[in-house]
Amino acid sequence: MTKPDRVVLIGVAGDSGCGKSTFLRRITDLFGKELVTVICLDDYHSLDRKQRKETGITALDPRANNFDLMYEQAKALKNGQAIDKPIYNHETGTIDPPERITPTPIVVLEGLHPLYDERVRDLLDFSVYLDIGDEVKIAWKIKRDMAERGHSYEDVLFAINARRPDFMAYIDPQKAHADVVIQILPTELIKEDKEHKILRVRMIQRYGVEGRDPVYLFDEGSTINWIPCGRKLTCSYPGIKMYYGPDSYYGQEVSILEVDGQFDNLEEMIYIEGHLSNTSTKYYGELTHLVREHQEYPGSNNGSGLFQVLTGLKMRASFEYQMAQEEKEEKEEKVPVSV
Repeated sequence: MTKPDRVVLIGVAGDSGCGKSTFLRRITDLFGKELVTVICLDDYHSLDRKQRKETGITALDPRANNFDLMYEQAKALKNGQAIDKPIYNHETGTIDPPERITPTPIVVLEGLHPLYDERVRDLLDFSVYLDIGDEVKIAWKIKRDMAERGHSYEDVLFAINARRPDFMAYIDPQKAHADVVIQILPTELIKEDKEHKILRVRMIQRYGVEGRDPVYLFDEGSTINWIPCGRKLTCSYPGIKMYYGPDSYYGQEVSILEVDGQFDNLEEMIYIEGHLSNTSTKYYGELTHLVREHQEYPGSNNGSGLFQVLTGLKMRASFEYQMAQEEKEEKEEKVPVSV
């Protein structure tokens, strides 16, 4: 692939264990591996594991990360220039020698801090924050760490609580700057749900982003409560509820699209797709196809899979808009000026 003249830069932020890996797989599936370069921002740790332990500074703390280098290299990538990116070795906890990265047309900065530094944030063409509610996060982490890593319940809770102050100070506030926030919360369909198998997922979309209009349900700007279960959508207990409406989020005008419950048959997603507008699909049924294509991905049967795909489609629209703008500018530069 030839070196791109300009790169579209995407930021994907969120805590560890919030679903970034699944979301990145969906993005890569949508664009194709040859078009996407993913940069893990852990590679910009300025303190290795031993130094963090000695100083008591966590990886979430900005002091443990080299934002100057992150900015310089993100800027170079956006300008189509190759970089020598450091490598943080997760197995050894040390910083390895750098690797040469030549940018593709789309570069994704993913990790804890892509929206933290204003300089990096201003370079981004599209930004997403994956926001997992505390109750769901704790339930997921307990399940993962106890089952897969042999940790005790008490150890898992201690680790969560130890991270919480830095998470609230440095990671969570980044969602105020995101173009899209995908929020995963406990269901409201079951009272005092303890298992968190059923989830309420919200897609919070910021208005006023050039070249990108928010997805809406039925009637743009209205407030809609919809129970789609019936002849066209199979729903087992406790059913599905959808919501759409305008709101304010960190002082910004947004729209909120919400799914509470899970889908029994993803082939029936076409019924939901038929009532959504501004999806940025290329053809009717593309949204359903993309959700069904990888049914094995976590969250495919609830709102998280649906909204990850919708967000990916918005990223594609943003990419195509940026490319069209660049092509337009190039044509204007070639037009001779009459005297």
